Amino acid sequence: MGGINAEMPRRVPRSDGLAAVLAMGTANPETCISQDVYPDYYFRLTKSEHYKELKDKVKRLCNRSGTNRRFFYHDEALVSAHPEFLDRTTPSLDARLDIVKTAVPELAAAACRKAIAEWGRPAEDITHLVVTTNSGAHIPGVDFRLVHLLGLRPTVRRSMLYLNGCFAGAAALRLAKDLAENNRGARVLVVCAELTLMFFAGPQDGHLQTLANQVFFGDGAAAVVVGADPVRPVELPIFEIVSAAQTIIPDTEEAILMHLTETGLGGCTPRSHVPALIVDNVERCLVDAFTELGINHPKWNDDLFWVVHPGMVGIMDRLDQVFELGPEKMAASRRVLSDYGHMFGATVLFVLDEVRRQRALQAKAPCPPKEEFQLDDWGVLMAFGPGVTVETMLLRAASNNTIPSQGN
Repeated sequence: MGGINAEMPRRVPRSDGLAAVLAMGTANPETCISQDVYPDYYFRLTKSEHYKELKDKVKRLCNRSGTNRRFFYHDEALVSAHPEFLDRTTPSLDARLDIVKTAVPELAAAACRKAIAEWGRPAEDITHLVVTTNSGAHIPGVDFRLVHLLGLRPTVRRSMLYLNGCFAGAAALRLAKDLAENNRGARVLVVCAELTLMFFAGPQDGHLQTLANQVFFGDGAAAVVVGADPVRPVELPIFEIVSAAQTIIPDTEEAILMHLTETGLGGCTPRSHVPALIVDNVERCLVDAFTELGINHPKWNDDLFWVVHPGMVGIMDRLDQVFELGPEKMAASRRVLSDYGHMFGATVLFVLDEVRRQRALQAKAPCPPKEEFQLDDWGVLMAFGPGVTVETMLLRAASNNTIPSQGN
């Protein structure tokens, strides 16, 4: 053994260029319910039509949600088979976990297959797999099951992130950047999949949080292939990930909470002061990120595209006001919230895909020629979650004008 050079494993070369998003894919379950009929659907589904006042509250919440439709894995047949899901006093965690053990990997795989197909290389070329979900707590987990479902090589290097809340998709993308840039030739498959079955429950007096959870959240999965030094012409970068950072806002540990209980996933939506708290700290995060690149005082409305996790309408409204943004800047975030609802960490990846689609459409419209790497090809990606944690990324858009097909 004396002739073995122990330093050899440390000599894996880094990439020459920045990590980039090379492909994206999204997926949702089949059941789609429009928000205007959801109150009637929900109270019929939960056999709770006698709760007239609670139904009125749900209608008001739906009207203020900014959402037009949502997708769900659970349907009438599943709920009928599990009456324990409706009663918050009846233990149901085991039954919920047993269902999502299969359902989450299948939904994640559907999004991954779309991303891999767009990427254009075989699944065996994926070297790293990063998976995040708030819907489950299994060992082996979703990452392990995806290896078989997608036909990945058994040596793929897996990272499984559980219960990171709404910033999980951005956190997984940040990890993928590190992996791609520090391992030459690495191709990282990132996927975030979420099912609201983990906190689905029937209405009860005194549990407004339960009603809010039913109104705002939906089911979905998003996948991204990340790699540096793209192999052309097969691989075409969509967005370069120029920088990535994570910041904890001080004294916010109790502002947004999540926890597993014997009746499923519990927690709370942000307190009323949280949108202002987040927005008050966002500008410092952005200024710090651009200053590190030698860019001072970018014009927030003129110079950037925005990829923002649309967790609350109030956060987007305040961002519009503070940064004096035109309506088109938050259009992708608002469209995703409208078409899918809040899907935890997967939501910001849906927004990234929507920004790609909108930019491709704009690029095909007649417009003056641009200089290479003009500042309006730069963008910011931001996601917020428990902690309160802020994920901040600076992106640079590539000049690929392909309009992707949409899953739904």
